[in-house]
Amino acid sequence: MASRDVVQYKSPLVVAFKIFSVIFLTVYLIWTLLPIFVMFVSSFKDLLEAFNIPEVGDWAGVTVFFDFTPTLKHYHSLFYDNNFGEYMANSLIAAGGSAVIAVTFGSMAAYSLSRVEFRGKGDLFFWIISTRMAPVVAVMVPLYAIFRSFDLIGTLPGLILAYTTFNLPFAIWILKGFFDNVPYSIEEAQMVDGATRFQAFMSILPLVAPGIAAFIVLCILFAWNDFLFAAIIGSGGAKTLPVATRELVQPQNIQWGAIMAAGVVTTLPMMLLGLVIRKYLVTGMTMGAVKE
Repeated sequence: MASRDVVQYKSPLVVAFKIFSVIFLTVYLIWTLLPIFVMFVSSFKDLLEAFNIPEVGDWAGVTVFFDFTPTLKHYHSLFYDNNFGEYMANSLIAAGGSAVIAVTFGSMAAYSLSRVEFRGKGDLFFWIISTRMAPVVAVMVPLYAIFRSFDLIGTLPGLILAYTTFNLPFAIWILKGFFDNVPYSIEEAQMVDGATRFQAFMSILPLVAPGIAAFIVLCILFAWNDFLFAAIIGSGGAKTLPVATRELVQPQNIQWGAIMAAGVVTTLPMMLLGLVIRKYLVTGMTMGAVKE
């Protein structure tokens, strides 16, 4: 009787590829996570201890990096001396407001482009996404002139509107693929039972909810990390975290400890948001990949 245990042969190329993959992923994780780790640890160091590093090539002295007394004075300075609590609130309001507006109007426009046939539909869709292709610096001066004429410079409504200008075309482009993936028969059944077009639209929103959630996260990330719009359109009364962090670099003094703490304050909320909804983010981003 032949033995059922069959030794599977693995070619040297497959083995080499697996070893290379492990090495590449290890190097990639170290390359991406090490700066974040150094930033986090340095935010709890005194200024002198932050620059207490080993000599180049002295790997035995790397333990010097961990030899320090933790302190929260940099975080205290951010929120009590530099008013970072207000700047964080501005970032949250601007990013969240822009995401809500872009998703609300973008889902309606995307649904219309997905379900309604009319002449020039393809050209209109291309024009919408082409507005997102323009670099920010190309439209900054006209936008600034328009916003100044409406007294929107240095205000949160102006900053939200500026972010929506670039998030809305992206929302229409992304969400249209999600609606294309939903069978039209679901809405037809709703309308046969007496539902209006808007009611039919609302009935399929739960089916594209993962995609909408994923796009909301992308909108928040784009607005949260933005510097150019926040520095020009939001200058003054709508200062956000990236702009406030840049102002910690002064000609006569660079507040390294506060900068590291500001980096943690700016990065940590988005990292936690990504970890919380990572399952829905992956589902949403792959939702419109295949059209049935």
